[in-house]
Amino acid sequence: MSALKAELVRLIADEGPLPVSHYMALALSHPQHGYYMTRDPFGAAGDFTTAPEISQMFGEMLGLWAGHLWQAMGAPPRFALVEIGPGRGTLMADMLRAARIVPGFREAACVHLVETSPVLREIQKETLAGKAEPVWHDRAETALEGPAIVIANELLDALPLDQFVMTPEGWRQRLVGLDAEGELVFGLSGHAEAQAPLPPGPMGAVLEQPHAALALVSRVAGHVGRFGGGALFLDYGSAETGFGDTLQAMRRHAFVDPLSGPGDADLTVHVDFARMAQAGLRAGAAAHGPVRQGAFLLALGLAERAQALSGKASPEQAQEIAAAFDRLTAGAATGMGDLFKVLALTHPDLPPLPGFDLHRLPEQG
Repeated sequence: MSALKAELVRLIADEGPLPVSHYMALALSHPQHGYYMTRDPFGAAGDFTTAPEISQMFGEMLGLWAGHLWQAMGAPPRFALVEIGPGRGTLMADMLRAARIVPGFREAACVHLVETSPVLREIQKETLAGKAEPVWHDRAETALEGPAIVIANELLDALPLDQFVMTPEGWRQRLVGLDAEGELVFGLSGHAEAQAPLPPGPMGAVLEQPHAALALVSRVAGHVGRFGGGALFLDYGSAETGFGDTLQAMRRHAFVDPLSGPGDADLTVHVDFARMAQAGLRAGAAAHGPVRQGAFLLALGLAERAQALSGKASPEQAQEIAAAFDRLTAGAATGMGDLFKVLALTHPDLPPLPGFDLHRLPEQG
């Protein structure tokens, strides 16, 4: 039994079952045993691979998008370039390299990284050495200052949420408790929810309440809506609100039981982009999208960039570029093009944005 699982078993035995959000928070962010606090989870040697690790082209497209947004903001001489959940720092490094073609962007950008993992902070320092002098933050609030461009790739899916199940008595909260053998198991609260109104649903339906994600999106949207700029959220999920249990765990690139190894597996949920967009609008920002990631990247010129890189590559490298292009844009089970969505929240006065109006960005050399 892992150290975190033993601690969770003791906690539940002493204080009772935990809401799913509390279980997720401890499994991912426990100070000593949390999944993200103790390891580098990315890449072939880790548990999953994100788009920036698949190809430099992903970060390059986002860097050019950020450069265009900065120009649309009036090219302020100083602005906060914020990444929340920056992984290994790969995305930020690729963005900064690509954005060099936008005169003045690099000089105006103050790079801020919101990262709680000490392991990943050290990797980010190495990745960005000589490329930027970031300021690190534990919370997004302290990173947001003045005009800002915020990037969050595969962040919202890792924020804890609560789940409710429709029963004959009404919505009952899903909890993590212990079975007769002392193993972690899902169960339901002993009473129906009576506080905040929940929407009606069919019997047995699972309703997810992503309070942490909605709070973060609202905070970021409120800031850019007041001080200028915009935020780009890229993640897997749905463009429409619905019912369903989307909690999943991954270890060594394979799905596992979410309760089998707390602290040793990544826990994620699908993002409800419709609700994220609504939260942004309520906070005073304009919403663009959500759109499919494949369509977004193609509108930014990903195909042209892949062709340009292939023209300078060896046959083996060209095959790798083609495979990365397909993975980023394809809609099949192995691709990210349809499942992943993109949402932008910006100051209401800004014009239509690349990727959302099919406007193409300038090509790179």
